[in-house]
Amino acid sequence: MAEAITDKTFNEETDQGLVLIDFWATWCGPCRMQAPILDQLENEYDESEFKVVKMDVDENPETPASFGIMSIPTLILKKDGQVVDKLVGVHSKDQLQEVIGAHL
Repeated sequence: MAEAITDKTFNEETDQGLVLIDFWATWCGPCRMQAPILDQLENEYDESEFKVVKMDVDENPETPASFGIMSIPTLILKKDGQVVDKLVGVHSKDQLQEVIGAHL
């Protein structure tokens, strides 16, 4: 299961390696559809090459606002602290593997 991060821990948790950040909320149906797909992905990669973290947008409003996130789920892919991709809405495992593979 993806690690939950906060506004305070965001930079520390996402500044090294390839990290997929899932911006979500407990009340969001599409977010609940995306979660098991992300769990599967996380299990297929070694954490040293790729990891998944989750941020609840209701509990942590600063970081989503800084990225201009208006819809959830939004997935942001960072490589060594730099945003390299942004996906809005629910995505299939195949779609996500393609995006991740392009940056590994």
